[in-house]
Amino acid sequence: MARDTTDATPITSRDQLVEYIAQGCKPQTAFRIGTEHEKIPFTLSRHEPVPYEGPKGIRAVLEGMRHLLGWEPILEGDLIIGLADVTGGGAISLEPGGQFELSGAPVKTIHETCSELNAHLAQVRQVAEPLGIGFLGMGMSPKWSRSETPVMPKGRYKIMAGYMPKVGQHGLDMMFRTCTVQVNLDFSSEQDMVKKMRVGLALQPLATALFANSPFTEGKPNGFLSFRSEIWRDTDNARAGMLPFAFEDGFGFEAYADYALDVPMYFIKRGDHYIDVAGSSFHDLLAGRHSAVPGEQATLADWINHLSTIFPEVRLKRFLEMRGADAGPWAKLCALPAFWVGLLYDGQSLDAAWDLVKGWTAEERQKLRDDVPRLALNAEIGGRRLREIARIVVGLATAGLARRGQLDRQGRDETRFLQPLEEAVLSGRSPAEELLEQFHGPWGGTVDPVFEALAY
Repeated sequence: MARDTTDATPITSRDQLVEYIAQGCKPQTAFRIGTEHEKIPFTLSRHEPVPYEGPKGIRAVLEGMRHLLGWEPILEGDLIIGLADVTGGGAISLEPGGQFELSGAPVKTIHETCSELNAHLAQVRQVAEPLGIGFLGMGMSPKWSRSETPVMPKGRYKIMAGYMPKVGQHGLDMMFRTCTVQVNLDFSSEQDMVKKMRVGLALQPLATALFANSPFTEGKPNGFLSFRSEIWRDTDNARAGMLPFAFEDGFGFEAYADYALDVPMYFIKRGDHYIDVAGSSFHDLLAGRHSAVPGEQATLADWINHLSTIFPEVRLKRFLEMRGADAGPWAKLCALPAFWVGLLYDGQSLDAAWDLVKGWTAEERQKLRDDVPRLALNAEIGGRRLREIARIVVGLATAGLARRGQLDRQGRDETRFLQPLEEAVLSGRSPAEELLEQFHGPWGGTVDPVFEALAY
């Protein structure tokens, strides 16, 4: 989540909201890949959370990255809360509990996105290690409690933290203790968006299963393989979930805009000031009758910021965001964009994936979504084990990447990035199951070894 937008273009009609999203359409030759990943900072000495302030805090890491990279600081008041690469398009930002996020630049190939990730992780280590700070690749902080988790100084997060307990059980856990890796992908037309949205939603639980990597809470097994995914089942269901309406006839840009309009707002930003309007209606702002800014018209920035506070399993902006995966070890970070690019950027694989899922009912898709956090690849849909479906889908992704024919300098195509998923399909085990085996075996019932096993 990078900086909030400040575009003051007035919005006076619903059609403008729809048009903003529709303007994301671009020719296939212009398709790009944007990978985002979050990671959990911890002290190398005691495996404790890292505060924002202090000589060895998150602020010091950001300042160090600023000097190393020469990126522009993103400020809230006089506090640095992120960095922006104004030439390349990437950004570094902070999630509410200090999770450190790279929003990658839009690039053409998985080779490029993986090189970017590798460079970023090396740069972060160069800055953070002398401060005694490491970073963990997991879907949820495994050791400390929510009360022990630091709070980052961002106005929008203060508003969200006040609202979350009113609308779900796990919203604060989502904000302060979870980490994800996601990929943002383009579409060429409304029809192309619809097919990618449907395939993405139907197969998002499969991605969750393949990347499940959050089995510990406060030092103990939590009963789930992806507790991060379970958390999203009861965070704020007015703005999350599987979007069954996306599979109905007539779905498109208008239907998504109408859905987004109905999602309650969190805030309105005017200048550098966040106005808490949590639970209020964007319809009122669009009509110029919002009580927090009486008589003011909505702006394009209001709409763009509002779209960023909606959290379904696949999110539509001017691109599609695949949001189902836990953060994980280095190799898995590159596997996630490879999986979705192979499926969605190749016409044959996209058509075959749609043929695979189009017969699933909304109830079946929801049951799969509900079962996967606990069962991962052992969940079932349509009488078939998810492991079997995963074998087919990873095969489709492999074929799609092979047909793309994007070679690196050594003549290798992008299929090599799928190796961790091929191994998971062969074993039928998620990363979380392997961690639990270690916990109950060689680790002797403690999670501390994870801070070496899954550190970047």
